[in-house]
Amino acid sequence: MVCITFAGTKVQHYSEKVLNKILKIALPLIFGAAILWWMYRGFDWQTLHGTLVDEMSWTWMLLSFPFGILAQVFRGIRWRQVLQPMGENPRISTCVNAVFLSYASSLVIPRVGEVLRCGVLKRYDGIGFTRGVGTVVTERVIDMVIIAILSLFVVVAQLPVFFNFVRETGLSLSSLTGRFTTVGWAVTVTCVIFILAMGFWLIRRARILSRTRDFLQDLISGLLSIRKVASIWLFLIYSLAIWVCYFLHFYLTFFCFEFTESLSINVAVVAFVVGTFAVIVPTPNGAGPWHFAVKTVLMLYGVKGSEAAIFALLVHSIQTLLVAALGVYSAAALGLTKPLPAKPV
Repeated sequence: MVCITFAGTKVQHYSEKVLNKILKIALPLIFGAAILWWMYRGFDWQTLHGTLVDEMSWTWMLLSFPFGILAQVFRGIRWRQVLQPMGENPRISTCVNAVFLSYASSLVIPRVGEVLRCGVLKRYDGIGFTRGVGTVVTERVIDMVIIAILSLFVVVAQLPVFFNFVRETGLSLSSLTGRFTTVGWAVTVTCVIFILAMGFWLIRRARILSRTRDFLQDLISGLLSIRKVASIWLFLIYSLAIWVCYFLHFYLTFFCFEFTESLSINVAVVAFVVGTFAVIVPTPNGAGPWHFAVKTVLMLYGVKGSEAAIFALLVHSIQTLLVAALGVYSAAALGLTKPLPAKPV
């Protein structure tokens, strides 16, 4: 009886783990798909096809690609720089390919890329996994600081524009928010809840992992490694270059369409910042929340809803294909990469 009970407990525990993994993959996909379905229900797909084939400037879209690639390259180089003070010296190519692969894998399972790229570095260059995780946390902290500063700048810079817009159009805050439908408010609130829940999960997860002494020591070592980088100014330049490239990757797509090419760079900055926060919601590459956020910002600045929806869908889809292509390239490159000999103990 005891054996049967014990076996039943193991099966139940295994089933719960499998169910949790399925939910972690399925829920973000379902949530993102639900938002996309709601946004594009009743959409005129023939108009989308006409815009894609006849009206969109592919020259500007292709010009945006190098900046999307460079952003990930700079991230890989910066990651290597953070690892070096810990006595680790991975190859630049491995770091960059690991970053490429991490972004591509997150298209399938949100957030899995952060763990995967640490595994790639361990397999090919023998870098301690937990040390890699610590440096990834360091990167995220720096990114959050940059986004916070950029967000503050956007709020301060756009307040006069917003008040002038309200004065000239006679809009009030109630009439502006009244443009949101009930479903729109529901999507916004749900995205905020997802972000808060994700933060709670990360804190809880960190507490569980911190019970392992070695993990905690390596994590702290990774977090503090930024103080010992060879050149803090070079680190800051890389950090700034990452986000400048991300922005240019997005901003240049404004010139692909007649209905966005006349918008000022300020509009692009606002849409970029709001879209960056939307990507925090764990859906594949921010699909759904990003579309909703960017469409809403463009509509606020006078772009028609149907045109804003076309912009969000085409830009996100094409840039996602670029991320996937870089993932395929990195997988092939890593397949041809010879792992470094194991370090002597």
